[in-house]
Amino acid sequence: MFLEIASFDITSAEIALNSIADRLEFCADVTTGGVTPDITELQYLKEKYEKPIHVMIRPVGGNFLYTNSEFLRMQKDIIRFSDAGADGFVFGILNEKQEVDEEKNRILVGLAMGKPCVFHRAIDRTPDIFEATEKIIELGFKEILTSGGKNSAVEGKENLKKMVADYSDDIKILIGGGVRSNNISELKNMTNGKYFHSSAILPYESFASAEEIKRLKLIN
Repeated sequence: MFLEIASFDITSAEIALNSIADRLEFCADVTTGGVTPDITELQYLKEKYEKPIHVMIRPVGGNFLYTNSEFLRMQKDIIRFSDAGADGFVFGILNEKQEVDEEKNRILVGLAMGKPCVFHRAIDRTPDIFEATEKIIELGFKEILTSGGKNSAVEGKENLKKMVADYSDDIKILIGGGVRSNNISELKNMTNGKYFHSSAILPYESFASAEEIKRLKLIN
């Protein structure tokens, strides 16, 4: 089972990079669900750790519809963070209809110059996640981070099962949204998923838990 840990600060990032997790998703501002992090923090992490780090490219929180200036910033950030050592990118742009914006996403995937791109949970806002998945595959994304169109992965498990069954040959379905050690077995058994994403932050805690990461990774 592949496990990615989402970290919103340097402390959680180092906990994840020192753990048995497979990859780090690095971003900032947990209150918004993550925005583009500080590039100097990425540079520090890449100098110190070898584990792959995917960087979120999201200039502002809220919806996933961006102004022209915000989109320009996203383009510049892909280039900047790529040069700084990012191993991949996490982003997703929707249009006014809450559908996948094919033109803008294609531009960002192109700027990644072959580094893997993950379409994040913006897909869960789209009116038809299966139609959106097919567009995302065509655009060249390598993974989709999704809770199956619902608020949490447990709520979306039926849709996730269908996504894994129908699309796993073409794209990795990275299951996220409230994934913790107390529900990952149910999610694995229900969805047949192999790729999972969690912040590993326990209730009333501020940072990722090394013990929770271990439980997530090793649980049957």
